[in-house]
Amino acid sequence: MQTILGAGGTIGSELAKELSRYTDRIRLVSRNPKKVNPTDELFPADVTDRDQVFKAVAGSEVVYLTVGFDYNIKVWRENWPALMRNTIDACQQAGAKLVFFDNVYLYDANAIGHMTEETVIKPISKKGQVRAEIVAMLMREVNQGTLTALIARAADFYGPHNDKSLLVETVVKNYRKGKAANWFARMDKIHTFTYTPDAAKATALLGNTASAYNQVWHLPTDATRLTGQQWIDLFAKAMKVKPKASVLPTWMIRLIGLFVPLMREFPEMAYQYDRDYFFDSSKFEKAFNFQPTKPEEGVRKTVEGN
Repeated sequence: MQTILGAGGTIGSELAKELSRYTDRIRLVSRNPKKVNPTDELFPADVTDRDQVFKAVAGSEVVYLTVGFDYNIKVWRENWPALMRNTIDACQQAGAKLVFFDNVYLYDANAIGHMTEETVIKPISKKGQVRAEIVAMLMREVNQGTLTALIARAADFYGPHNDKSLLVETVVKNYRKGKAANWFARMDKIHTFTYTPDAAKATALLGNTASAYNQVWHLPTDATRLTGQQWIDLFAKAMKVKPKASVLPTWMIRLIGLFVPLMREFPEMAYQYDRDYFFDSSKFEKAFNFQPTKPEEGVRKTVEGN
Protein backbone atom coordinates (compact mmCIF):
# COMPACT_ATOMS: atom_id res chain seq x y z
CA MET A 1 0.00 0.00 0.00
CA GLN A 2 1.26 3.49 -0.91
CA THR A 3 -0.53 6.27 0.94
CA ILE A 4 -0.83 9.98 0.15
CA LEU A 5 -1.50 12.26 3.12
CA GLY A 6 -2.97 15.38 1.58
CA ALA A 7 -4.32 13.71 -1.54
CA GLY A 8 -6.77 16.49 -2.35
CA GLY A 9 -4.19 19.10 -3.36
CA THR A 10 -2.53 19.81 -6.69
CA ILE A 11 0.51 17.63 -6.01
CA GLY A 12 -1.47 14.88 -4.30
CA SER A 13 -3.82 14.33 -7.23
CA GLU A 14 -0.99 14.42 -9.79
CA LEU A 15 1.05 12.06 -7.62
CA ALA A 16 -1.81 9.55 -7.47
CA LYS A 17 -1.80 9.38 -11.28
CA GLU A 18 1.94 8.74 -11.35
CA LEU A 19 1.91 6.12 -8.59
CA SER A 20 -0.40 3.96 -10.71
CA ARG A 21 2.73 3.15 -12.78
CA TYR A 22 4.13 1.33 -9.74
CA THR A 23 1.17 -0.08 -7.82
CA ASP A 24 -2.59 -0.52 -7.90
CA ARG A 25 -2.79 -0.22 -4.11
CA ILE A 26 -3.01 3.52 -3.48
CA ARG A 27 -4.71 5.08 -0.46
CA LEU A 28 -5.87 8.69 -0.78
CA VAL A 29 -6.15 10.53 2.53
CA SER A 30 -7.82 13.94 2.88
CA ARG A 31 -10.99 15.43 4.30
CA ASN A 32 -12.94 14.58 1.14
CA PRO A 33 -10.82 12.29 -1.04
CA LYS A 34 -11.87 11.59 -4.63
CA LYS A 35 -10.69 8.72 -6.80
CA VAL A 36 -7.98 9.45 -9.33
CA ASN A 37 -7.44 5.82 -10.39
CA PRO A 38 -10.18 3.14 -10.47
CA THR A 39 -8.60 1.05 -7.70
CA ASP A 40 -7.82 3.91 -5.29
CA GLU A 41 -8.80 3.41 -1.66
CA LEU A 42 -10.48 6.52 -0.24
CA PHE A 43 -9.72 7.33 3.38
CA PRO A 44 -11.48 10.45 4.72
CA ALA A 45 -9.49 11.87 7.62
CA ASP A 46 -8.50 15.01 9.44
CA VAL A 47 -4.68 14.97 9.35
CA THR A 48 -4.51 17.32 12.34
CA ASP A 49 -5.83 14.46 14.49
CA ARG A 50 -3.07 12.11 15.69
CA ASP A 51 -5.27 9.02 15.91
CA GLN A 52 -6.58 9.52 12.39
CA VAL A 53 -3.04 9.87 11.03
CA PHE A 54 -2.09 6.54 12.62
CA LYS A 55 -5.16 4.83 11.14
CA ALA A 56 -4.47 6.35 7.71
CA VAL A 57 -0.85 5.17 7.72
CA ALA A 58 -1.49 1.65 9.07
CA GLY A 59 -0.58 -1.05 6.55
CA SER A 60 1.39 1.33 4.30
CA GLU A 61 4.75 0.58 2.74
CA VAL A 62 5.37 4.14 1.56
CA VAL A 63 3.73 7.33 2.84
CA TYR A 64 3.82 10.59 0.88
CA LEU A 65 3.31 13.75 2.95
CA THR A 66 1.95 16.36 0.51
CA VAL A 67 -0.36 18.29 2.83
CA GLY A 68 -0.88 21.98 2.12
CA PHE A 69 -2.23 23.95 5.09
CA ASP A 70 -3.77 27.40 4.71
CA TYR A 71 -1.13 30.02 3.93
CA ASN A 72 -1.20 31.47 7.42
CA ILE A 73 1.67 31.49 9.91
CA LYS A 74 -0.61 30.80 12.89
CA VAL A 75 -2.00 27.71 11.15
CA TRP A 76 1.49 26.57 10.15
CA ARG A 77 2.90 26.90 13.68
CA GLU A 78 -0.06 25.08 15.14
CA ASN A 79 -0.32 22.24 12.63
CA TRP A 80 2.98 21.51 10.89
CA PRO A 81 5.19 20.38 13.80
CA ALA A 82 2.40 18.22 15.19
CA LEU A 83 1.65 16.66 11.79
CA MET A 84 5.31 15.86 11.13
CA ARG A 85 5.70 14.30 14.58
CA ASN A 86 2.53 12.24 14.16
CA THR A 87 3.48 11.13 10.64
CA ILE A 88 6.95 10.07 11.72
CA ASP A 89 5.55 8.13 14.68
CA ALA A 90 2.88 6.49 12.52
CA CYS A 91 5.43 5.48 9.86
CA GLN A 92 7.70 4.00 12.52
CA GLN A 93 4.83 1.97 13.97
CA ALA A 94 3.75 0.76 10.51
CA GLY A 95 7.30 0.14 9.27
CA ALA A 96 6.63 2.53 6.39
CA LYS A 97 9.04 4.72 4.45
CA LEU A 98 8.27 8.45 4.34
CA VAL A 99 8.50 10.85 1.39
CA PHE A 100 8.13 14.49 2.42
CA PHE A 101 7.22 16.99 -0.29
CA ASP A 102 8.96 20.21 0.76
CA ASN A 103 9.56 23.78 -0.46
CA VAL A 104 12.56 26.16 -0.38
CA TYR A 105 11.48 28.53 2.39
CA LEU A 106 14.12 27.18 4.78
CA TYR A 107 17.09 28.21 2.61
CA ASP A 108 19.35 31.20 3.31
CA ALA A 109 17.88 34.22 1.52
CA ASN A 110 21.36 35.18 0.33
CA ALA A 111 21.79 31.80 -1.37
CA ILE A 112 18.61 31.51 -3.41
CA GLY A 113 20.37 32.76 -6.53
CA HIS A 114 21.58 29.18 -6.94
CA MET A 115 19.89 26.59 -4.74
CA THR A 116 21.15 23.01 -4.51
CA GLU A 117 20.53 20.24 -2.00
CA GLU A 118 23.57 21.55 -0.09
CA THR A 119 22.32 25.14 0.26
CA VAL A 120 22.59 26.47 3.81
CA ILE A 121 19.44 26.21 5.93
CA LYS A 122 19.01 29.68 7.40
CA PRO A 123 15.42 30.93 7.06
CA ILE A 124 14.62 34.62 7.51
CA SER A 125 10.83 34.23 7.35
CA LYS A 126 8.46 32.88 9.98
CA LYS A 127 7.15 30.29 7.54
CA GLY A 128 10.69 29.30 6.67
CA GLN A 129 11.44 28.75 10.35
CA VAL A 130 8.52 26.33 10.58
CA ARG A 131 9.78 24.43 7.53
CA ALA A 132 13.30 24.26 9.00
CA GLU A 133 11.89 22.91 12.27
CA ILE A 134 9.99 20.06 10.66
CA VAL A 135 12.83 19.15 8.30
CA ALA A 136 15.20 18.98 11.27
CA MET A 137 12.69 16.72 13.04
CA LEU A 138 12.58 14.34 10.07
CA MET A 139 16.33 14.28 9.40
CA ARG A 140 17.06 13.68 13.08
CA GLU A 141 15.16 10.39 12.85
CA VAL A 142 16.88 9.51 9.57
CA ASN A 143 20.33 10.19 11.00
CA GLN A 144 19.52 8.11 14.10
CA GLY A 145 18.48 5.22 11.86
CA THR A 146 14.94 5.15 13.24
CA LEU A 147 13.21 6.18 9.99
CA THR A 148 13.73 5.59 6.27
CA ALA A 149 12.72 8.80 4.53
CA LEU A 150 13.56 11.28 1.81
CA ILE A 151 12.80 14.92 1.11
CA ALA A 152 11.51 15.84 -2.34
CA ARG A 153 11.88 19.61 -2.63
CA ALA A 154 10.32 21.87 -5.26
CA ALA A 155 10.59 25.51 -6.23
CA ASP A 156 7.47 27.64 -6.73
CA PHE A 157 4.88 25.77 -8.82
CA TYR A 158 3.10 26.18 -12.09
CA GLY A 159 1.10 23.73 -14.15
CA PRO A 160 -2.41 22.66 -15.18
CA HIS A 161 -5.18 22.32 -12.57
CA ASN A 162 -3.09 24.33 -10.12
CA ASP A 163 -4.89 26.69 -7.78
CA LYS A 164 -1.84 27.31 -5.57
CA SER A 165 0.42 28.85 -8.21
CA LEU A 166 1.54 32.47 -8.25
CA LEU A 167 1.75 32.37 -12.05
CA VAL A 168 -1.81 31.12 -12.31
CA GLU A 169 -3.23 33.50 -9.71
CA THR A 170 -1.50 36.72 -10.74
CA VAL A 171 -0.86 36.19 -14.45
CA VAL A 172 -3.25 33.67 -16.04
CA LYS A 173 -6.35 34.67 -14.05
CA ASN A 174 -5.66 38.38 -14.48
CA TYR A 175 -5.27 38.05 -18.24
CA ARG A 176 -8.51 36.06 -18.42
CA LYS A 177 -10.25 38.98 -16.69
CA GLY A 178 -8.74 41.46 -19.14
CA LYS A 179 -6.48 42.91 -16.42
CA ALA A 180 -2.72 43.42 -16.33
CA ALA A 181 -0.60 40.66 -14.82
CA ASN A 182 0.86 41.28 -11.37
CA TRP A 183 4.37 40.48 -10.18
CA PHE A 184 6.13 40.99 -6.88
CA ALA A 185 9.13 43.26 -6.16
CA ARG A 186 11.10 43.12 -9.45
CA MET A 187 10.38 41.69 -12.89
CA ASP A 188 14.02 41.82 -14.03
CA LYS A 189 15.18 39.05 -11.68
CA ILE A 190 15.47 35.38 -12.61
CA HIS A 191 12.81 33.08 -11.15
CA THR A 192 12.68 29.37 -11.93
CA PHE A 193 9.42 27.45 -11.49
CA THR A 194 8.80 23.71 -11.04
CA TYR A 195 6.21 22.23 -13.41
CA THR A 196 3.79 20.23 -11.25
CA PRO A 197 3.42 17.13 -13.52
CA ASP A 198 7.24 16.83 -13.51
CA ALA A 199 7.29 17.18 -9.71
CA ALA A 200 4.66 14.46 -9.27
CA LYS A 201 6.34 12.08 -11.71
CA ALA A 202 9.69 12.56 -9.96
CA THR A 203 8.21 12.15 -6.46
CA ALA A 204 6.62 8.84 -7.45
CA LEU A 205 9.91 7.69 -8.96
CA LEU A 206 11.86 8.63 -5.82
CA GLY A 207 9.35 6.90 -3.56
CA ASN A 208 9.79 3.69 -5.54
CA THR A 209 13.60 3.77 -5.73
CA ALA A 210 15.25 2.18 -2.70
CA SER A 211 18.58 3.94 -3.23
CA ALA A 212 16.90 7.39 -3.21
CA TYR A 213 16.09 7.33 0.50
CA ASN A 214 17.78 9.07 3.42
CA GLN A 215 18.71 12.15 1.40
CA VAL A 216 17.33 15.36 -0.09
CA TRP A 217 16.36 15.68 -3.76
CA HIS A 218 15.51 18.77 -5.78
CA LEU A 219 12.66 17.86 -8.09
CA PRO A 220 13.26 18.38 -11.84
CA THR A 221 13.00 22.04 -12.80
CA ASP A 222 14.02 23.45 -16.17
CA ALA A 223 17.28 25.40 -15.92
CA THR A 224 16.34 28.15 -18.38
CA ARG A 225 17.05 31.39 -16.55
CA LEU A 226 13.88 33.37 -17.25
CA THR A 227 13.11 36.67 -15.57
CA GLY A 228 9.66 37.59 -14.30
CA GLN A 229 9.13 39.70 -17.41
CA GLN A 230 10.05 36.78 -19.67
CA TRP A 231 7.57 34.50 -17.90
CA ILE A 232 4.88 37.15 -18.36
CA ASP A 233 5.78 37.45 -22.04
CA LEU A 234 5.44 33.68 -22.49
CA PHE A 235 2.00 33.63 -20.87
CA ALA A 236 0.82 36.65 -22.85
CA LYS A 237 1.92 34.99 -26.09
CA ALA A 238 0.19 31.71 -25.19
CA MET A 239 -3.00 33.58 -24.27
CA LYS A 240 -2.79 35.91 -27.29
CA VAL A 241 -2.89 39.09 -25.20
CA LYS A 242 -0.57 42.05 -24.80
CA PRO A 243 2.06 41.47 -22.07
CA LYS A 244 0.73 44.14 -19.75
CA ALA A 245 2.05 43.85 -16.22
CA SER A 246 2.46 45.84 -13.04
CA VAL A 247 4.89 45.29 -10.18
CA LEU A 248 3.61 45.26 -6.61
CA PRO A 249 6.33 46.62 -4.32
CA THR A 250 6.48 45.27 -0.78
CA TRP A 251 4.94 48.40 0.72
CA MET A 252 1.92 48.03 -1.55
CA ILE A 253 1.53 44.34 -0.63
CA ARG A 254 1.46 45.40 3.03
CA LEU A 255 -1.17 48.02 2.25
CA ILE A 256 -3.35 45.52 0.39
CA GLY A 257 -2.90 43.16 3.33
CA LEU A 258 -4.83 45.56 5.53
CA PHE A 259 -7.92 44.64 3.50
CA VAL A 260 -7.06 41.19 2.09
CA PRO A 261 -6.02 38.72 4.83
CA LEU A 262 -4.14 36.39 2.47
CA MET A 263 -1.90 39.23 1.29
CA ARG A 264 -0.77 39.87 4.87
CA GLU A 265 1.24 36.67 4.56
CA PHE A 266 3.25 37.73 1.50
CA PRO A 267 5.56 40.60 2.57
CA GLU A 268 7.96 38.35 4.48
CA MET A 269 8.37 36.25 1.33
CA ALA A 270 9.06 39.22 -0.99
CA TYR A 271 12.79 38.48 -0.80
CA GLN A 272 12.15 35.59 -3.21
CA TYR A 273 11.30 38.13 -5.91
CA ASP A 274 13.70 41.01 -5.28
CA ARG A 275 16.75 38.91 -6.24
CA ASP A 276 17.57 36.03 -8.57
CA TYR A 277 15.90 32.73 -7.61
CA PHE A 278 17.43 29.72 -9.35
CA PHE A 279 16.59 26.13 -8.41
CA ASP A 280 19.21 23.57 -9.47
CA SER A 281 17.86 20.03 -9.96
CA SER A 282 20.89 18.58 -11.77
CA LYS A 283 21.38 15.89 -9.10
CA PHE A 284 18.00 14.33 -9.92
CA GLU A 285 18.32 14.84 -13.68
CA LYS A 286 21.68 13.05 -13.79
CA ALA A 287 20.61 10.23 -11.46
CA PHE A 288 17.44 9.45 -13.38
CA ASN A 289 18.26 10.76 -16.88
CA PHE A 290 15.27 13.10 -16.66
CA GLN A 291 14.61 16.13 -18.85
CA PRO A 292 12.32 18.72 -17.21
CA THR A 293 9.53 20.25 -19.24
CA LYS A 294 10.59 23.38 -21.12
CA PRO A 295 8.88 26.65 -20.14
CA GLU A 296 7.17 27.10 -23.52
CA GLU A 297 5.43 23.72 -23.26
CA GLY A 298 4.72 24.13 -19.56
CA VAL A 299 3.13 27.54 -20.12
CA ARG A 300 0.98 26.22 -22.97
CA LYS A 301 -0.33 23.32 -20.86
CA THR A 302 -0.84 25.58 -17.84
CA VAL A 303 -2.99 27.94 -19.89
CA GLU A 304 -4.97 25.01 -21.35
CA GLY A 305 -5.50 23.45 -17.91
CA ASN A 306 -6.50 26.43 -15.78
